Amino acid sequence: MSTATRPADAGPEGRPVGGPAPTEAAPAQRAEPTPEQRRRSRRRASRRNVRSALLFLSPWIVGFVVFTAWPMIYSAYLSLTDYDVINDAEFIGFENYARLAQDEDLLLALGNTAFFTLLQVPLYVLVSLVLALLLDRAGRASGFFRTVFFLPKMTPPVAVGVLFLLLFNGQNGLVNTVLGWFGIDGPSWTTDPAWVKPGLVFMSLWTVGASVLILLAALRNVPRELYESAQLDGAGFWRQARSVTIPMISPALFFIIVVNTIAALQTFDEAYTAFFGAGNTTYSNDAALFYVIYLFQQAFQFLNMGYASAMAWLLFVIIMAVTAVQLIVSRRLVYYEGDR
Repeated sequence: MSTATRPADAGPEGRPVGGPAPTEAAPAQRAEPTPEQRRRSRRRASRRNVRSALLFLSPWIVGFVVFTAWPMIYSAYLSLTDYDVINDAEFIGFENYARLAQDEDLLLALGNTAFFTLLQVPLYVLVSLVLALLLDRAGRASGFFRTVFFLPKMTPPVAVGVLFLLLFNGQNGLVNTVLGWFGIDGPSWTTDPAWVKPGLVFMSLWTVGASVLILLAALRNVPRELYESAQLDGAGFWRQARSVTIPMISPALFFIIVVNTIAALQTFDEAYTAFFGAGNTTYSNDAALFYVIYLFQQAFQFLNMGYASAMAWLLFVIIMAVTAVQLIVSRRLVYYEGDR
């Protein structure tokens, strides 16, 4: 039987022994991605970024939905019902809103709140600005005074309400005692309806510390070159304040005005503690009947939850309207460095 012969120098697989191994095929060059592939890649990256952002924002989103958005939606529904907490809500349409215009106590509370806001906000901002200007010139001692001014902000509002009764007592309060040293007969702050709201306004100045710190930070950011140029032009203190200081810190002033306006329209704690707490009937209540206090009474004393919800939405609309007016006015009066 014949066998196939192979060369003597051939290996077992028929390859020449010691010969060069056959070269492998070179890998093909990677093709450049097409525009469509680039778009898909960008979309995938964008989706990954959105998912990551939502993951980090999820605690806030859950808190907003559970504690803000849903209560607002449910309150809007309750405002269209007759609901006393005990019985099921009965849909009555817009009757609660029609009742708002006929409620004399509501109009009284709204007038008290408007008067308090118009008196408190300008005085609050003025005192904050004066203290900030003084702190700006205090040098090394400013750190100590910043702490002193801010500490009252940490006082519980209920304690401030009790303190109001002690300081502004018409008979033996500290305020009238000090006024007596100068021969001034102090008014009956807590019993005279004409002085109840001014007394509460003066008491609110106890907590100007946060606004003082905001304005102080704004003052520290005013370029000193502007003051030097104004001095070279012969501008005095008041001229510098009007032409340099106020325009440069106007964003901080605007922020304080908006925030304190909203807070004043919702004032509750101090006035309620001083004039309505623990069944208080000793002092003048009508003069201190603010909007949120009346809303609280309707909701939790009279159990008119539907009517109280309508009141809450009316207050929301009022605050939105006032804030919108302030934003429109700010376009002419507030200066931002980025504006041209």
